[in-house]
Amino acid sequence: MKILDRYIFRQFAKAFIFTSTTFVFLFILITMVEHLDDMMGRNLSIFQIIGYYLLSIPSTVLVTAPVSSLLASILVAGRLSASSELSAIRSAGVSMRQLLYPFLAGASFIAAVNLVNSCWIAPSAFAGIARFEREHLSKEPGKLPENRNMHLIEQGNRIVSIGSMGSDESTAKAVSIEEFSGAHLISRIDAASMSYNPKSREWMLENAAIRSFTGGSEQYSFTGRKPVKLSISPRSLLEFNLQPDEMNVSRHYRYLTEKRQAGISGLDRSAVKFYTKLSLPFASLIVMLIGVPLSAKKKRGGLASEITIALFFGFLFIGLQKTVAIAGYQGAMNPALAAWLPNIIFLIVGYLIYKTAID
Repeated sequence: MKILDRYIFRQFAKAFIFTSTTFVFLFILITMVEHLDDMMGRNLSIFQIIGYYLLSIPSTVLVTAPVSSLLASILVAGRLSASSELSAIRSAGVSMRQLLYPFLAGASFIAAVNLVNSCWIAPSAFAGIARFEREHLSKEPGKLPENRNMHLIEQGNRIVSIGSMGSDESTAKAVSIEEFSGAHLISRIDAASMSYNPKSREWMLENAAIRSFTGGSEQYSFTGRKPVKLSISPRSLLEFNLQPDEMNVSRHYRYLTEKRQAGISGLDRSAVKFYTKLSLPFASLIVMLIGVPLSAKKKRGGLASEITIALFFGFLFIGLQKTVAIAGYQGAMNPALAAWLPNIIFLIVGYLIYKTAID
């Protein structure tokens, strides 16, 4: 990396760290206003409160990274332009493309770190926040949600109902399996419990009462043990009440795959959130094409103008991302497109601004 590139890279890194830290403290302050009185009223220790707010940092950094990157790039490029350093750099034969290299290097590093954050760190932290709120901020502190009264649609027009999960996490109690032909019930199995065999990938029903319905008549039989093939696994049952934001990317992918194989509908919201975990980190890289060319020329207004432009485009991206995500949640748009469309739009806008700047 050239001396000039190292200089710009350091300036960009410092500006990004400063803006990210500012956003983190701002979001924590806003959250404190909402929850601090309730926390103090529940006699939580200072360490518990600090731990709760520390858990919010990964998701805050993830959401605000595009704004922080854009703001950092505009501040650095604007400062170079205002001090006539940029004019000297351009007169030395450095093109706009070359000027972008150190910014893109910094943004690529941010995108890589945030990809790890989005796929693994932030979901783990979100799960910690949800657990803290259930244990300390809910109306019934200490009462954790249980997987009870679950109803799942299986392949072959079957509905599986489960009363509760067993203590060993591989058994289910009060199981009912109903099979339909169109709107007509053709069989029903009621079992006291069922356990999972990981080798055969089958569930074994215990004390199963089997009823078959044909032509208005009913046939009944009882068996102590009956194997049955289901697409659901013990892990998917344990994750039944898990929110998409609490799943890391591999668990989230497995969750969607199993539910789709089981023929379960209404997965649009979870699918959008899955693809957003992959798309959002790259926004920090895309906004560079907007930030640097916009600040390549001197403008009236100085620093205030630079900050206004950065915040406008940054929060425009966040607003667009939230709006398009809602369309994806409601099934009006393909989930993958709903997650990636803001990036695509800003990439096109950034490219047009970049082409204008080099003309």
